Order: sequence, then structure tokens, then C-alpha cells
Amino acid sequence: MEAYCFKCRAKREIRNPQLVILKNRRPATQGVCPVCGTKMFRIS
Repeated sequence: MEAYCFKCRAKREIRNPQLVILKNRRPATQGVCPVCGTKMFRIS
């Protein structure tokens, strides 16, 4: 799954994706940028 990395300013493939549930019960995917190591987040 792809997400936008704010540090690299580019769309990248998420490394170690994990499904998380937000407070409003919406699913989201959280992971790490493979280039810079910053947390990435994508709301599904």
C-alpha cells in the first residue's frame, strides 16, 4: 500500500504496514517510510 511521506515529499510503499482503528472507528494503515524511516499514515 502506498502513502505520502511528508519528509520525502513523495508517495512511497509502506514498510511494516499495520492496521489501526481511529477514535471514530475508521480503519487506517500505519507504517514506516523505506527511505527515511519516518512514520507514515494512511486513512482507508
